[in-house]
Amino acid sequence: GIGGAFQYGLQISIINSPAEYIKSFIRETWLKRYGSSPNEELITLMWSFIVSIYSIGGLLGSLSAGYLSVRFGRKKAMLFANIPSLMSAALMGLSRLCGSFEMIIAGRIFSGICGGLGMNINLMYAGECAPQKLRGLIAITVSTAVAMGKFVGFALGLREVLGVEALWPLLMAANTVPALVQLLTLPFFPDSPRYLLIDKKDKEGCI
Repeated sequence: GIGGAFQYGLQISIINSPAEYIKSFIRETWLKRYGSSPNEELITLMWSFIVSIYSIGGLLGSLSAGYLSVRFGRKKAMLFANIPSLMSAALMGLSRLCGSFEMIIAGRIFSGICGGLGMNINLMYAGECAPQKLRGLIAITVSTAVAMGKFVGFALGLREVLGVEALWPLLMAANTVPALVQLLTLPFFPDSPRYLLIDKKDKEGCI
């Protein structure tokens, strides 16, 4: 769940705290590039685009989750979801250094892809690996991971943590940590028995 549903919850909540800082960054960048200050309507439009583009990425991730989970297996597909996560962290974390608010937009798309993949494959993988008696309990952990992600996102956004102007790029790149945790731990987990039996025709591996 840390690299799956947790990522979705984190990205949903983490965008709220640095809102004013990102708007100021857009304003400063626009002024440096074009020599004129953008009006408030344009700033609001760009900010709305940054927030909502996550849903487009989520749609792309969700649409590809089924294919990837069958083609590569649930575990490998979950590992693959960390690639857009790390790409989004790099883009958003370096956006101020590069003076490009477009990198935030691109980063939000990639984080959306990660969230779309994670939410779908996490539930599939957890449910298929769980013992029959614990299947309901294990499935609920996906919702728990989302809630934990939202909580951590809000906590990191506090002024006492990363919710200050100097640190907002680090806040936006916080999804690096759960991605790395999953990359280091998930390879030691087994493949889904359902995937091994139905998609790979590996009855012995399934048992």
